[in-house]
Amino acid sequence: MEVTATQTEWMVWRLKMNYDFMTTTKCSGRWRTRYASAVRCLSSHHALKPLVASLILLVVVIYALGDKLRNFVASIFIPQYRYPYPVALSFAQVLVSLLFLNLLHALDLVHLRSYSRSLGERLLPSAICSSIQAVLTMWAKATSSSSNLFILMVPLLPLVTVAFSFALKLASPPASHITAVTFIISGTSVIITASKGLLSIVPLEYIYGPLALILHSLSLTWLAKVSEMERHHPPDSQASVFDIYYTQLVNQSWVLGLLWFLHPERPWHVLSQANWRNLLFHGYLLAILLLGMVLSFLVSVVALCVSPLAAALLHSARYIVQPFFQLL
Repeated sequence: MEVTATQTEWMVWRLKMNYDFMTTTKCSGRWRTRYASAVRCLSSHHALKPLVASLILLVVVIYALGDKLRNFVASIFIPQYRYPYPVALSFAQVLVSLLFLNLLHALDLVHLRSYSRSLGERLLPSAICSSIQAVLTMWAKATSSSSNLFILMVPLLPLVTVAFSFALKLASPPASHITAVTFIISGTSVIITASKGLLSIVPLEYIYGPLALILHSLSLTWLAKVSEMERHHPPDSQASVFDIYYTQLVNQSWVLGLLWFLHPERPWHVLSQANWRNLLFHGYLLAILLLGMVLSFLVSVVALCVSPLAAALLHSARYIVQPFFQLL
């Protein structure tokens, strides 16, 4: 049986990938090397380029559908059960994420190191920004389910993230042509949305909207900055993606727990307002928390493994593209 050149290249690529996997998985700190090697191999193989593009498109579509479903469930759950408590919902989502990660660790599906104080201190700014941004976003959903200033701000997330990437001096800032294309598409999307008018804008949105945008982009960029700092450590002491994300969640639980304790709507008041005897209440609440957990994990992993700009584009892709489809 004759072996064609394409089949030979495929066999060599598979052997190289198996070798990279066996050598890099010996140390949890080498996950970035394995990812970079896989990306280079996939990109260099011409036959696999359509597959890579299809996978990227699939991830974006899944994220957009998940985000839309979560917004839909929240628009039903919050007004129907009169449960507009953004701090409590954000805190519960972080607790569910921590519980799920620890469950995966207990089942030996994910290796997690114990909480590192030094890593936690480096991730504290990102955790503070992410916690406040989550509360502000949940507040917007509890306040109004219609088109508002928060929706207008989402397409600007990639632009602000590019600005913070240069401000924090990332090792691999976005290329100039990528920045230009992002600026044109995001700016056009914002102009189209603004030209149609915004309904039912709450006055506080003029403060909370831009603040949430800045905090979200700063959180993503800071995550990438910490990831770059970890690459300078010895391989045996490098933190993996799950270690960084786990530390981020622990920091967020402290920040949100403190915010909830200091908030006028104290924990005992929020818990007493819940309709715990209603199964639909549990279903809606669980759907919001689980979907939020998955979406937050995807964005954080993309920021750590790829770039903060890619994470910002993943989060805002639906809001950027939607105005163009409405013109058709």
